[in-house]
Amino acid sequence: MAHQITSASNPLIKTLKSLHMKKARAETGLFLAEGARLAVEAADLGVWPDILLFSPAAMARGQVRTLIAEAERRRVRTVETSETLLAQISKRDNPQTVIGAYKQALAPLESIEGETVVALEGVRDPGNLGAILRTADSTGAGGVVLVGESCDPFSVEAVRASMGSLFAVKLARASFDELARYKETRGAEMMGLSLKGAPLDPGAPAPAKAIVLMGNEQSGLPDDMEAACDHLVKLPMRGRADSLNLAIATGVMLYDLWRRRGYDGARA
Repeated sequence: MAHQITSASNPLIKTLKSLHMKKARAETGLFLAEGARLAVEAADLGVWPDILLFSPAAMARGQVRTLIAEAERRRVRTVETSETLLAQISKRDNPQTVIGAYKQALAPLESIEGETVVALEGVRDPGNLGAILRTADSTGAGGVVLVGESCDPFSVEAVRASMGSLFAVKLARASFDELARYKETRGAEMMGLSLKGAPLDPGAPAPAKAIVLMGNEQSGLPDDMEAACDHLVKLPMRGRADSLNLAIATGVMLYDLWRRRGYDGARA
């Protein structure tokens, strides 16, 4: 049975509001994900929140009623609250009517499989990271590896940008040495994007297993990481711009690899 909370001073509401801060996420091990659609998709993948909040209006939707009933069966803490408090939690004027607080989870590097894996060195922008997770999901990549220091993949901005793909794509953290050992163990070829690279060859066969290594938004890949790549690739440019946003460049690389594999597994 759902609890009802109407006061902004309730300790649970205060805790959930604090999850916009990295320190609070680290202390609680939780992060926020907004929207009934996202919560349903996560549940379909077997991922359930610790806490599920919803407004009375959300209960008018059969899908939400089913979600809440199953969440309660699984002993998820369900809370009915006002849209005013949901707006305070999400820090949005027009909040979603369903918000979940989920446990943070990273996958072991060795558990990531698949033809293509994305590795991101020092990604700083959570919006870019979330968009890359979404593109990795769209192209069927085996997972995303955060190399070295990066922004928090469980920040509200990254989760929003991933549009639920955070729940569908394996996410790991690793040092570059660990990534290099993983590459050798899997027999994969590492492809780095660099201005020093050869022009992208649209007719070249795709590696059987590939690690797409992308550098920091401002500085690109460090020299030692470029030297460790089997292939350095440069994207063609036609207009005045001489570079692409990190998320878009990663998307071009992933879709090009998938294209060269004949879009294997694409939905009809």
